[in-house]
Amino acid sequence: MACIPLYILLCSGEHEKLQMAAMIASVGAVSERPVEVFVSMGALAAFAAGVAPAERYRGGAFSVLMREKRAPDALTLLRQGRELGELKMWACSMALDLHGWEMERLVEGLFDGPLGLTKFLSDAETGQLVTF
Repeated sequence: MACIPLYILLCSGEHEKLQMAAMIASVGAVSERPVEVFVSMGALAAFAAGVAPAERYRGGAFSVLMREKRAPDALTLLRQGRELGELKMWACSMALDLHGWEMERLVEGLFDGPLGLTKFLSDAETGQLVTF
């Protein structure tokens, strides 16, 4: 029996939400579940190239705790999901336009390309959609 695809709509730049989305995406992918992550709105800035983790993440007390305890980095988790499973990542074309960014402005090797929300939601009709 085939696994139901998981679609994650990531629009918050809060560290806690980025971390949870990355954990769910990577666990799903390594568990042989197809996963697609759509990064938009405030979340896109967390994927800017050349930004140190201390500057990449913002959040509350739990964000501080994750950094103090050196929890696995969200970007590392997403990379692992891509390497070990079927995980695709898309950058919202509208958010890229609003930032004035090209794909080269995002961390290298993490994204499959730009995508529009309409296409992502159309694809997500075939699976389970989670929003962060």
